[in-house]
Amino acid sequence: MSNTTVRLTVAQALVRFLSAQYTERDGTRHRLIAGTWGIFGHGNVAGIGQALLEAGGEAMPFHQGRNEQAMVHAAVGHARQLNRLSAQAVTTSIGPGATNLVTGAALATINRIPVLLLPGDYFATRPADPLLQQLEHPAQADVSVNDTLRPVSRYFDRITRPEALIPSALAAMRVLTDPAETGAVTLALPQDVQAEAFDWPEEFFTDRVWRVRRPAPDPVELADAVRAIRSAARPLIVAGGGVHHSEAERALQALVDATGIPVASTQAGKGSLRHDHPADLGGIGHTGTAVADDLARTADLVIGVGTRYTDFTTASGTLFQHPEVRFLNLNITAFDAHKLAARTLVCDARTGLEQLTQALDGQRLDPAYEAEYRAGKASWEQVVEGAYRADDPSAVPTQTQVLGALDAVVGDEDVIINAAGSLPGDLHKLWRARSPRQYHLEYGYSCMGYEIPASIGVQQATPDTPVWALVGDGTYLMMPTEIVTAVQEGLPVNLVLIQNHGYASIGGLSESVGGERFGTAYRHRAADGTFTGAPLPVDLAANAAGLGMDVLRAKTVGELREALAAARDSDRPTCVYVETDPTPTAPPAEAWWDVPVAEAASRPAAVEARQEYDRQAAARRRHL
Repeated sequence: MSNTTVRLTVAQALVRFLSAQYTERDGTRHRLIAGTWGIFGHGNVAGIGQALLEAGGEAMPFHQGRNEQAMVHAAVGHARQLNRLSAQAVTTSIGPGATNLVTGAALATINRIPVLLLPGDYFATRPADPLLQQLEHPAQADVSVNDTLRPVSRYFDRITRPEALIPSALAAMRVLTDPAETGAVTLALPQDVQAEAFDWPEEFFTDRVWRVRRPAPDPVELADAVRAIRSAARPLIVAGGGVHHSEAERALQALVDATGIPVASTQAGKGSLRHDHPADLGGIGHTGTAVADDLARTADLVIGVGTRYTDFTTASGTLFQHPEVRFLNLNITAFDAHKLAARTLVCDARTGLEQLTQALDGQRLDPAYEAEYRAGKASWEQVVEGAYRADDPSAVPTQTQVLGALDAVVGDEDVIINAAGSLPGDLHKLWRARSPRQYHLEYGYSCMGYEIPASIGVQQATPDTPVWALVGDGTYLMMPTEIVTAVQEGLPVNLVLIQNHGYASIGGLSESVGGERFGTAYRHRAADGTFTGAPLPVDLAANAAGLGMDVLRAKTVGELREALAAARDSDRPTCVYVETDPTPTAPPAEAWWDVPVAEAASRPAAVEARQEYDRQAAARRRHL
């Protein structure tokens, strides 16, 4: 071991360290921190900013952001597209720049996606107190605004001494590369410490490879799982995001082809099987398909693969109704594997599925069960066709007809990105996923404003991939700022901007729970003070054009088809703007979702909604 040292500032040392970190899985190596997003202020401009300048773009590529939350979303999109094997860092100043990271950090951690956050912090030496933007806590002098990142980070440290960076940076890389632990990692960097020089051991900067493990299932657990599957008459696989993160899609298909067990998918797991595979039932739960939810109600064994079993998946505990239903969970995270009092396979998804397939040699479902779900799948495909169909090219399209037009344009390699509003439900029910990474729904946090910056991260990760960000007007208004970044970087992302004059999803939910769509429309105030006047004269297409996008306005189905095709062929960031017919054309929910309704109310809508709520809630089962 060499005793040679090199004198660098803490910020310079961190950037140099990050540039030498790699992941490796299945013999393929990836750069761990592929680049750094940044907005500079007094908390990081002389530290991390100077270090990035000194390192140069080859050692650490730099991306200029416009909004701190959006930079995290872009990094999440990048990491998800690359199966969590490569991540990006995000640096901000102290104060509002740092606290703007919190929403993005929550999104990353909830979705188990790696991102490295490097916010500036107060002076560790406290030469002046208080500083500009310092939070003064009368009883805890070491608290700063960065402490808001603690509960939404998988690892957090404040580097108050140069030598503390070495163990903390190594711990940060360990968490980022651990598929069971990953999420947002925060290293808070006091601005004076960033600029402080130190004699660093050369060993700290040598190339380091973090191997992403594929742990195998315990033999006893595997044998128990095999017995459970062999004894089941109506098994159902619920495929979650872990299938994609592990690149286990082929292993899942091999198991399904061998056994005939059908697959329903969560929002994160959709595309685990190609949409036209005979055993792919589409989405499950509140936004699921009729065939998937019908089989879930009668399944005697539910096999969860890489899923967290959120309330949308379980229909708030009302979906799995077989009187003797059992659960078998294959998950790399023990916390998730043990949900619902399940039998467990705590292991890598691909490894576990491969070993299950081998151990189940000769096992095949009753042909009658296969015929049942295939008939249900064929019936649901007719529902999709009906929702997509638009026979009159001169008509104003509905939202599902927008999806139908897009379905006709995209290829297998295209990526569709969405997170919030009414689109997630329509997409989960209707979208025909052609490849593992085509369906990119952020539904762990369902964060409005995610789509546009995430499309940039996906485009950076896979430059030759056509990328589509699908947003409604409410989501667009949350965070359009990164359009400027796409224009600056020459990234040909496509934006489909649907104008429906308000929060369509929450408006519908409000109506169903007795809220009468209160406060959900974008309208002028009427004479009575309510927001029931004329729609607001907001031109979002002009806004997108003003931020630098090419804009194609589509008023009819025919114009929409032409605009989508032109956008896909363009080499510039392009927005397709369409105002939709509000007539509902999406199939209704096939399962319940628990949103509590007022137990006491004077308005008839709320009284009636509570009666329906009590009826639905009575079907809830607590599976321990």
